[in-house]
Amino acid sequence: MSDDKNKEIDQLSGVETTGHEWDGLKELNNPLPRWWVWVFLVTIVWAGWYFVAYPAWPTLSGHTEGSKGYTQFNELRESQDEIRERQQAYLERFNKASFKEILNDRELYAFAMAGGASAFKDNCATCHGTGAAGGKGYPNLIDDDWLWGGKLDDIHQTLQYGIRADNYDTRLSQMPSFGKDKLLTREEIETVTDYVLSLSGAEQTETFEAGHEIFQKNCASCHGEDGKGKHEFGAPNLADAIWLYGGKRADVFETIYVARAGMMPAWGPRLDEPTIRQLTVYLHQLGGGESDEVQAELIDEEAPLPDAGQYNDAPLEAPEYENPEKTVTPAEEEDAASAE
Repeated sequence: MSDDKNKEIDQLSGVETTGHEWDGLKELNNPLPRWWVWVFLVTIVWAGWYFVAYPAWPTLSGHTEGSKGYTQFNELRESQDEIRERQQAYLERFNKASFKEILNDRELYAFAMAGGASAFKDNCATCHGTGAAGGKGYPNLIDDDWLWGGKLDDIHQTLQYGIRADNYDTRLSQMPSFGKDKLLTREEIETVTDYVLSLSGAEQTETFEAGHEIFQKNCASCHGEDGKGKHEFGAPNLADAIWLYGGKRADVFETIYVARAGMMPAWGPRLDEPTIRQLTVYLHQLGGGESDEVQAELIDEEAPLPDAGQYNDAPLEAPEYENPEKTVTPAEEEDAASAE
């Protein structure tokens, strides 16, 4: 390495060297581009302004507030205020419109679908899936199979009061635990299981007639004589091969043996009425909603719902799960019968 006294002009480039040399390579003393120097100086000035205007310097009690008083909470509040201001242009019209008017107004329909999609992802997708296709124990909302009805007013009531939720107007039904409570013998449950499966296309067994008789005596009052279900009881259609808890023989047997009692929260106390109405329209329009003549009075908050207060005092919690294959065997049934 050479010192400053040995600086020289490079013969090839004509640029002065710095006097530094490594392995025969000499360092040229090229100055920085003028534009680069100015940009660098500007960033220094900008950084000084930023430290004064915005929270930046750490202190013992937290950080400096900055002359602008900026916080992320203020930014969020301003963004939410802007969203509410944009919504307000449609919200007043939306609140006054009936469901039928919403479906026939392009702007209100788009407003309802956008709001409903957002509310669904935030509140419903955890159970029903982001595509609303559901899963075992969680209903598929894009088919046309509805336990409590798929009309707009039906969906609205289900969302408002929930299913087996903690309020007097909740959707509430209770299927008997035919095996657990010993209402039917294991053989009778096996027989009616085969019959129920035959309703949705499975091959009929030699016990079909016996299964039909058991079904008519124990199940038809809720599911109907043809097994196609009744919305007023929340009784599913057993003839369409759509199964909430699985359609294998073991699944159907288990359902009859211990019964099912799924739960959905009441969204009325959690979401405001416009959001619930947006969700109603969104769910109805996913593909499986039932059509009907929607009455304007349905949006009146003081109007009584069609089946409000007409529910039995059935337990709100699902029966304790027991696997019938493990808890009850034919040998155990014989032992119990002998003991009696």
